[in-house]
Amino acid sequence: MLTNFEIYRYKSAGLSNIGISHLIKFYRQHPDARKLSLRQIGKIAQARSLADFIERYKNQDTQEAKESYQKFPSFTLLDDIYPESLRQIYNPPALIFYQGNLELLNHPKIAFVGARDCDITGVKAVEKIVKGIGRDFTIVSGLARGIDTASHITAVKNSMTTIAVIGTGLDVFYPSENRSLQKHMAETQLVLSEYGPSEKALKFHFPDRNRIIAGLSRGIVVVQARMRSGSLITAERAMEEGRDVFAVPGNINDGKSDGCHHLIQEGAKLVICAQDIQEEYLSDCL
Repeated sequence: MLTNFEIYRYKSAGLSNIGISHLIKFYRQHPDARKLSLRQIGKIAQARSLADFIERYKNQDTQEAKESYQKFPSFTLLDDIYPESLRQIYNPPALIFYQGNLELLNHPKIAFVGARDCDITGVKAVEKIVKGIGRDFTIVSGLARGIDTASHITAVKNSMTTIAVIGTGLDVFYPSENRSLQKHMAETQLVLSEYGPSEKALKFHFPDRNRIIAGLSRGIVVVQARMRSGSLITAERAMEEGRDVFAVPGNINDGKSDGCHHLIQEGAKLVICAQDIQEEYLSDCL
């Protein structure tokens, strides 16, 4: 059977999450299998380039890889703590590094996403809805500027629980102005990342990160999203995975909420207060 460290090394050598899922499935079906060669592993995992995978794996310094891996605790698809809702999505992350309280993964969760360049109206809408939710849900977001930051801060200030899913290594602070918030959440809440230590913010990391936010959550609340925004990608991922999508309406003249209005037209529930969300799950609490 694979170890968590082996999964980390395979990822570092270029195997995809889906490829590692193939490996896990193989080992579960063949528990007595002998040690596989790198060529066999690459073939089972359907590596894009078998030669490249083998070369990258062989060129790894095992001690350096171990020291990097051990910088932060982690869990994988093999572990019981891995959220079942996340396990069921397309392309679930094979390995997740974390800081903070893993018990938050067991709480019912609602995600908040929206514009990085939000205005005070967007911030006030987040504050109103998050405060209204109270302690019924853990708030999930991406620790980006704007709506993400407002969601986390509102939860922290109101003694609620919150989870950040970031698009960098846990020792990287992006945006830099959220350094203090990220450190505080790492100590008192929960910060997750599928990226290894020291991995920088790359453009493609953030759409990928969105699938984790959607996968963890029962529903997604979209606030001040423009058309073609990253928030709409998150909402689309949520819809694909059968999650509830909620959208806060906004000014029809400034374009800042055009994405939200589009989602409402497509069937998302219009939200103006926390009760609009809570009533969707009322029967679960009776």
